[in-house]
Amino acid sequence: MPGVPDVSPRATFQALAEDPEAVLVDVRTDAEWNFVGVPDVSELGKQVVLIPWQVYPTMQMNGAFAEHLRRAGASPASKLYFICRSGARSLAAGQAAQAAGFPHAFNVADGFEGPVDAEGHRGSVAGWKADGLPWRQR
Repeated sequence: MPGVPDVSPRATFQALAEDPEAVLVDVRTDAEWNFVGVPDVSELGKQVVLIPWQVYPTMQMNGAFAEHLRRAGASPASKLYFICRSGARSLAAGQAAQAAGFPHAFNVADGFEGPVDAEGHRGSVAGWKADGLPWRQR
């Protein structure tokens, strides 16, 4: 297995713009989608696919993750870009996707909010939001 390469948020947005088959899969929890926001790729004529890697509040693994990908229209030919808060869950989700027959899995480096800054806040150092990419409250 080749592994899941890290791709910067900006490169991910560019890939989504250029490749009609590219899909952004947000693997955070429904609580994160509702309270923190979600990437907005509507200007590209796309919607973010929301599939939790872990289920809130128990944070148990989503045993139906691969099935949810299939139901969302993903195929082995799809280029799947996985995003979470900071890049750890999305890497695990990409590895699981590859193991389930989706070889073109990518990890959005630094995720939606990135690491914490000097004051302990996320969203300003690196990641989707810090890069100024479109996002919205749900």
